Amino acid sequence: MKQFISVKDVTDINALVKQALAYKSNPLLDKTLGVNKRIGLLFLNPSLRTRLSTQVAAQNLGMEPIVFNVDKEGWALEFSEGAVMNGITVEHIKDAAPILGNYFDILCIRTFPSLQNRTDDYSEKIINQFIKYAGIPVVSLESATLHPLQSLTDIITIQESIALNKNLTNKKPKIVLSWAPHIKPIPQCVANSFSEWVNAWGEADFVITHPEGYELDTKYTHGANISYDQSAALQDADFVYIKNWSSYNDYGKVLSADASWMLTNTKLALTNNAKVMHCLPVRRNVELSDEILDGPNSIVTQEASNRVWAAQAVLANILGSLS
Repeated sequence: MKQFISVKDVTDINALVKQALAYKSNPLLDKTLGVNKRIGLLFLNPSLRTRLSTQVAAQNLGMEPIVFNVDKEGWALEFSEGAVMNGITVEHIKDAAPILGNYFDILCIRTFPSLQNRTDDYSEKIINQFIKYAGIPVVSLESATLHPLQSLTDIITIQESIALNKNLTNKKPKIVLSWAPHIKPIPQCVANSFSEWVNAWGEADFVITHPEGYELDTKYTHGANISYDQSAALQDADFVYIKNWSSYNDYGKVLSADASWMLTNTKLALTNNAKVMHCLPVRRNVELSDEILDGPNSIVTQEASNRVWAAQAVLANILGSLS
């Protein structure tokens, strides 16, 4: 693996999941793999699970992780070609990224979309400029359109749960990605990425349900069934992934905050006793009810904990390509 930006960088999803679960069983299995290697974690936006899980994963492999909060501690970066830098930006990515490439062996980047200009956001200008100029492997800790480490974690958690449920081992699980209300515009990254990974995995009956106007980019959802009827979508579901996102077509807009889309135990009764997932952080009693989050069907904590093993598997593969 030369980089990790999307599912397209993965040749075998099931093998990567197997490797991650092996690290879960034995976190220090490859504790010397990254000795004398440095990994830089650059955050242009806040993080909790992504930052800490990647640090733990790197340390489990013997790497030295260095975290830099660019948004709070660094110069304002310029990413536009030919920019006349007479405004608020202080340093161009052309000057910063090659230096980072000399400091580190692997560079991890976290950035969010502006939700103002769809063309700019979906061009992935920021992370692509780091890839272009750093000259070392780049790992996405979430970009303008995708969150691949989260999605790998989600597939790990689903496969782990299937292995523990005899009723699911001989059938294709039904997985439902359900839109949920939120108080502000949220990126499409997690929903795009989850859709892309489940479709690429190809071992599930996959349904996406949301109100009209919240259709995602079809390059990520192609292969899924789309439903505007949440109750119909939830019928006989084995896994329900809850996530809010803003409009893709009417870019960045909140078209609805319909509270009736929040998952409750009444709605969960329509499913096949489904496990409920969310990437966190979650707005309790807006996106998901307390009764779900604190109930027996929630695997949200298990899911978040698996972030370490997803990151460790990815970093181990990249380290293998460096040797």
